[in-house]
Amino acid sequence: MRRLRDRGQPDGTRYTLREKLFSVGDDYWIETDGGERAFKVNGKALRVRDTLVVESRSGQELLKIQEKKLTVRDKMEIERDGHTVATVKKALVGIRDRYSIEVEDGDDLSAKGNFVDHEYEIERDGDKVAEVSKRWLRIRDAYGIEVMPDQDDALILAIAVCIEQMGHD
Repeated sequence: MRRLRDRGQPDGTRYTLREKLFSVGDDYWIETDGGERAFKVNGKALRVRDTLVVESRSGQELLKIQEKKLTVRDKMEIERDGHTVATVKKALVGIRDRYSIEVEDGDDLSAKGNFVDHEYEIERDGDKVAEVSKRWLRIRDAYGIEVMPDQDDALILAIAVCIEQMGHD
């Protein structure tokens, strides 16, 4: 999988996430590739309500991620201001996993690739909106996410957090 910028596409913003994000109750910072803290994932509510909160650097709640396990397939909902903005569902397709992301008030997304090795892409109507890869980083147990320009970075990162969490359940 070649990086987005190697394909002549505009540079996206790169972030670093850690594998196995949480022990119950832990917080986690998502950083830019320059090491600057960009978003905080608050895991305090995880132990009680299966909920994660994505916050700005200043602590403002941007998105809430809630796991829903009462369906045939596990899914996680992402909320903004109390309203569901996206639902991430794991779809079993043969040997390879795939994720569908239903986006309220927008075009749906899909994620496909190798999720175990963190080498996958998030697409909208066949166009890449983000790419995930471990190859960009030399940090153990971490992977990079490049989000294309004009995307909702917090939402794309929340989707990646959902995929990480659902992959370890």
